Amino acid sequence: MITGELKSRIDGVWNAFWSGGISNPLEVIEQITYLLFLRRLDDLQTLAESKARVAGPGVIENPMFLPGQEPLRWSRFKNTAPEVMYTTVAGPVFDYLKGLGTQLGGDGSTYSEHMRDARFTIPTPALLSKVVDMLDGIPMADRDTNGDLYEYLLSKIASAGVNGQFRTPRHIIKLMVDMTAPQPGDEICDPACGTAGFLVAASEYVRATHADALLDAKQRSHFHRSMFHGFDFDGTMLRIGSMNMLLHGVESPDIRYRDSLSEGASADAARYTLILANPPFAGSLDFESTAKDLQRVVKTKKTELLFVALFLKLLKPGGRAAVIVPDGVLFGSSKAHKDLRRTLVEDQKLDAVVKLPSGVFRPYAGVSTAILFFTRTDSGGTDQVWFYDVRADGFSLDDKRNPIEADDLPDVLARWQDLVGETDRARNDQSFLVPKADIVAQGYDLSLNRYKEVVHDEVEHRAPLEIIADIEKLEDEIAQGLEELKAMLS
Repeated sequence: MITGELKSRIDGVWNAFWSGGISNPLEVIEQITYLLFLRRLDDLQTLAESKARVAGPGVIENPMFLPGQEPLRWSRFKNTAPEVMYTTVAGPVFDYLKGLGTQLGGDGSTYSEHMRDARFTIPTPALLSKVVDMLDGIPMADRDTNGDLYEYLLSKIASAGVNGQFRTPRHIIKLMVDMTAPQPGDEICDPACGTAGFLVAASEYVRATHADALLDAKQRSHFHRSMFHGFDFDGTMLRIGSMNMLLHGVESPDIRYRDSLSEGASADAARYTLILANPPFAGSLDFESTAKDLQRVVKTKKTELLFVALFLKLLKPGGRAAVIVPDGVLFGSSKAHKDLRRTLVEDQKLDAVVKLPSGVFRPYAGVSTAILFFTRTDSGGTDQVWFYDVRADGFSLDDKRNPIEADDLPDVLARWQDLVGETDRARNDQSFLVPKADIVAQGYDLSLNRYKEVVHDEVEHRAPLEIIADIEKLEDEIAQGLEELKAMLS
């Protein structure tokens, strides 16, 4: 976590951007992303030069900068005067970024693709110099520091809530990743990746739990180049997401431009073993622009339903998913809602429904949500579904979202990992298992309240005649008091 002096320096640069006229948090992060990328390229060049020196005279492998481009390197322009630095970065450096895709191959090419339309908007030499000095003082060799720095920057999006872009809270992402337990051989996808928070968390989980697997060259190559896949149709988010992955130590993830609900998404059918996502709940979209095979699964304009259908399509048989959906998906009465829920229960394997409190996405959204866990089988397999009612997530459920003691999330994970112990839980507990037959009987309604038993406390009431007697006594006292008041006034 970013604390102390570093946090203060970042806040100072952030405030300088705002006072300098850049008030969009995404634009601020984007400009910082470009500079972090330039520093990363310089580090890669320095590493290649060191390897060349050790190997003896020869050509540098995979150079980031060609002969004549030395002034464009971070290590060179960072030491120049602010005005010179500004002229260099705004002109030849950004021209270099835009043309990088045709120059580079191998390491760095994924990021260079998203940098082609890079636009320099830092308004003054003084601000650029301040940002460069701040970033230069951060130890980029420390992957944890890099990741924490970027997570802190991304948290600014949540606090500002601009352009409908916001991040899934990090602790909710962690819960979903811990419950799905990514494996080294997985191919993981987020079809609405945004800042790549789910992919980053999955990569950190694999590093922490399967460190030995990454010692194998083939497995390490899979981790860096073919394990993580993210799609988005916002160029800014693609750049930010790519850099987020890079700073968390994933060298070349598959982060691509794509409208996931369009016809072009069919190329990746049955490709992934794990999907982690919080897709946009934008309401409706143009029916004609939506992939026809998704419409065959669920005929609707509702994006939340279409995304669930897309997840089933993208998963390999046996692949699993943990996705956030609005409550309406659980109990909506339209034919599309019911058909989708029937598909999950009858044709696939619905594993769990984790109900989240409505304040989880405050201050920028108050929608009630749940996490669906399911496995693609194409042959059914739902015997019983586990429900959990999350009442507290470790933060207040108002707009301030201050840390509090109450937190059900560790209990969610503990109970999920011991489902055998859930079989004897009563329906009035915080979690319980519901047989498939009960769900079918309820028309495939997946709302927790449909199955939760409410236990009413026994309350003893007084006999009505006793209450009437007390009322009559009180009326007599009032009448007597009025008579005394009249006598005093006469």
